[in-house]
Amino acid sequence: MRPPTQFGDNIAAEAENEPDPRMMSMMICTRLAGRAVIRVVGRCNEAKGNNNLDLSNCQLMQVPDAVYHLMRHTELKTCDLSDNVITKIPPKFAVKFSSITDLNLSHNQMAKLPDEIADLGSLERLDISHNTFISLPNCIFKISKLQQLNANNNHIIDVDVECLEEAPSLESVDLSSNPLSPRCHDRLSGISRIRITLTPREKEDWEDLTI
Repeated sequence: MRPPTQFGDNIAAEAENEPDPRMMSMMICTRLAGRAVIRVVGRCNEAKGNNNLDLSNCQLMQVPDAVYHLMRHTELKTCDLSDNVITKIPPKFAVKFSSITDLNLSHNQMAKLPDEIADLGSLERLDISHNTFISLPNCIFKISKLQQLNANNNHIIDVDVECLEEAPSLESVDLSSNPLSPRCHDRLSGISRIRITLTPREKEDWEDLTI
């Protein structure tokens, strides 16, 4: 039988050779982050050739400053930022990507947009579905050429109907799967100039005169 001291030394040596779980986690995170960066750079390079920037499903919490730098000599026509975890779009986005006609922000965690979005003078289609908006930002209605707006599956309770009706080019708005207030739902249902898609409203108990 080995002496206790030697036995203890062996245990200590084995413990020292055990990988630190925290270090392993950091290595995995670094590796994943590295892959995400490579993916973003690769897609930026593709966009230089086709003018369509696709950064969907890139684990982004925001649009990296490096993207604006890489795209500084490219006039983008479309930008897809869907399926990320983005919480906000910075004001400079509209300045850097002023020529885009199609912007997809769906499946993120946004609750607001910067007023500068109104400066996207060429934008025709905007998708903000599957986010956390509780109201439609009025800056959207100021986008001069916007024709199609998809805002389904948010938490939208109210819409400024007057601003919506005054939108210069708006043709269709999808507001389905939103908890719109009864008053807002009824007012939107009465709009004829713009095609509004709504989830049928269930009547409140007090509205059902048959009870």
